[in-house]
Amino acid sequence: MQIGANEMTEKLTTYDPAEDLSSDEAIAAFMAQAFETGDTSYIAHALGVVARAKGMAQIAGQTGLSREQLYRSFSETGNPTLKTTLAVMKALGIELTTKVHAW
Repeated sequence: MQIGANEMTEKLTTYDPAEDLSSDEAIAAFMAQAFETGDTSYIAHALGVVARAKGMAQIAGQTGLSREQLYRSFSETGNPTLKTTLAVMKALGIELTTKVHAW
């Protein structure tokens, strides 16, 4: 018996990783993985995901930046300044640390 295409359709939804970032530990692990990639665009996008998880309006209020500027800066094609990145990280309660690179 052959099943028609209309009988097999399922509605798929887009996965939003921000929905799974409900704890500080989850956020720290998510950002650590992003930094490990070394991909600056991915890191910026990941930071935007975390900002959405915490609430973009709240982050905007804490940083003095507009929601629109934050969405644009931390989109997949965004390129936030270091000043913006550090301000958002501070508002999120996360920070950059340094360590000696193991060669």
